[in-house]
Amino acid sequence: MKMRKFKFVIERTKTGYSGFEKNEPIFTTGKTMLELQFNALEATNLYLDILDKPISMDQLDFEIDFQQFFEFYKIINSKHLAARIGMNESLLSQYVNGKKKPSKKQVNRIVDGLHKVGRELIELTLV
Repeated sequence: MKMRKFKFVIERTKTGYSGFEKNEPIFTTGKTMLELQFNALEATNLYLDILDKPISMDQLDFEIDFQQFFEFYKIINSKHLAARIGMNESLLSQYVNGKKKPSKKQVNRIVDGLHKVGRELIELTLV
């Protein structure tokens, strides 16, 4: 049987983060992104309490828009990321500021670039 995925949209609030599942009436909040993720798991399991077996974190997906992503991960500089992935700096800035919505192709390009940087950081040893 295929494992069901629950897709939560994350939004920044004045007190932290809120999230809602796209297809089910499941809502939650958290002061941090990590707290929101754990609360989403708990809320989903409460919603699905008719099941014998609770779901696990790998059955949850979390989405966040570019503007909120770069607000949350301020350490990532969009100017340098644009140069790194070969994208026009002004275009990425417009995505980050919510002035334009990137196409699926552009989203994949940006996410692939972020994943590449992440893999490099994982393999890095500081002395």
